[in-house]
Amino acid sequence: MPDCSFLLYGATGYTGRLLAAHARERGLRPVLAGRDARAVPALAAELGLPHRVVRLDDAAALDAALAAVPVVLHAAGPFAHTSAPMAAACLRTGTHYLDVTGEIAVFEALAARGAEAGARGVMLLPGVGFDVVPSDCLAAHLKRRLPTATRLALAFVGLGGGVSRGTALTAVENLHRGGAVRRAGHITPVPAAWKTRAVDFGRGPRTVTTIPWGDVSTAYHSTGIPDVEVYTRLPDGLRRLMRLARPIAPLLGTAPVQRFLKSRIRRGPAGPGAEQRARGESRLWGEATDAEGRRAVSRLRTPEGYTLTARTAVAVVERVLAGAAPPGFQTPSLAYGADFILEFEGVVREDLALVGPHEEYDAIDAETV
Repeated sequence: MPDCSFLLYGATGYTGRLLAAHARERGLRPVLAGRDARAVPALAAELGLPHRVVRLDDAAALDAALAAVPVVLHAAGPFAHTSAPMAAACLRTGTHYLDVTGEIAVFEALAARGAEAGARGVMLLPGVGFDVVPSDCLAAHLKRRLPTATRLALAFVGLGGGVSRGTALTAVENLHRGGAVRRAGHITPVPAAWKTRAVDFGRGPRTVTTIPWGDVSTAYHSTGIPDVEVYTRLPDGLRRLMRLARPIAPLLGTAPVQRFLKSRIRRGPAGPGAEQRARGESRLWGEATDAEGRRAVSRLRTPEGYTLTARTAVAVVERVLAGAAPPGFQTPSLAYGADFILEFEGVVREDLALVGPHEEYDAIDAETV
């Protein structure tokens, strides 16, 4: 597949560089793109790849860049600001759209354009990285194990890695919005750090806390399960701080506070280094429950999140280039199946036995505050 190409937009960011390097390792020649007239050509020269300098607000230039490729992998966040113009350009030019977002609002906005995309023969598939390939495949697998499920809980933890500057900036932008879960099929706001529970990722019970992760959107589209909650492991001090900050949540969204927090983040490292990624791993847990109280629990162990993102995103690009791009809005499991995640080295899935209404296992509710 060495003669195939795609557009990688946001190539000079932390995740974009990982994607570009992995694509090159796989024998692909992406066109590296972004708005920085210095950084984009420099990275292209370093990797020996073609490039385009184009801004998202220049519709004509963006259309011209997309007209030359069958698919774009969009890696420029925060996606709440960047996904709409890129997706609109893809619909105008008939280009398949992929991104690595984890933002609920972005998933929902793209889902709302699913019928239009289907009519134009364009696939809109956001979330082809750690957000949300492993968790989405886990959700679909649990639905397969318990087809009558009406409630879904997902949880994840990263071990030994870290977060990129872009991920941190996106988190800061959403601090004032609190949390979100899905109830009766509808995305429902809840307070920050609203609920905790203890789950076992395979090393004994750990306390996890609800967060507004992308699966609150995508798991419903993938499975039809109407009630969805997503959790992660947070330091006790951070969880307490999030709860204490609830009364001043609107203040966290004001321009002065946002500028201050973002300036602190921009002074930090771009993301975890190669050694951190190599020794890190991610663990995921999911529980599906039906109206009778039957429960199915499964777990996943995967490589570190950014390493997995590079692998899964480029693998999706390869599938699209090979002609596997079902039109319309898709999730990873809708497009490629619940077992897609098992294709990647270092991924292990474990199914715990189905339990009945009055049987117990190692996951118990802790508190809702």
